[in-house]
Amino acid sequence: MKYLYPAIFTLDMTDKNYPNGTYLVEFPDISGCFTDGETLDEAYSMAEDALNLMLCSLEDTKQDIPTPSNPQNIKCDEKSFVSLISADTIAYRKLYDKKAVKKTLSIPAWLNNLALEKNINFSNILQNALMKELGVENHS
Repeated sequence: MKYLYPAIFTLDMTDKNYPNGTYLVEFPDISGCFTDGETLDEAYSMAEDALNLMLCSLEDTKQDIPTPSNPQNIKCDEKSFVSLISADTIAYRKLYDKKAVKKTLSIPAWLNNLALEKNINFSNILQNALMKELGVENHS
């Protein structure tokens, strides 16, 4: 699934360990979704990661996915700004969830024998067929 959510980026100058400040990031539509970064580039990267993690968790637990707010309706102070962050939970899972799952299936004996004669890799064929059926690209 693909999503687009507004995030509030705030420059925090209070930590003495970071003389140039750090960027705090919060997603007003997703409770508990916060992150930060030493640089703006790092903060954007961390924001994408945090958003993907939270949305994957919501999907996995079958919770409602919050509707994103209109960024123009989000108020913030002069040290902050709103930016849109994208998330693609399918791509994120493909990148980070490499765990294999064993499945038991049944096929006719004649088809099994023919496939064995041709040295067919059953796992590979099933994975490719599932990706095609589900419209998921294979970029592993």
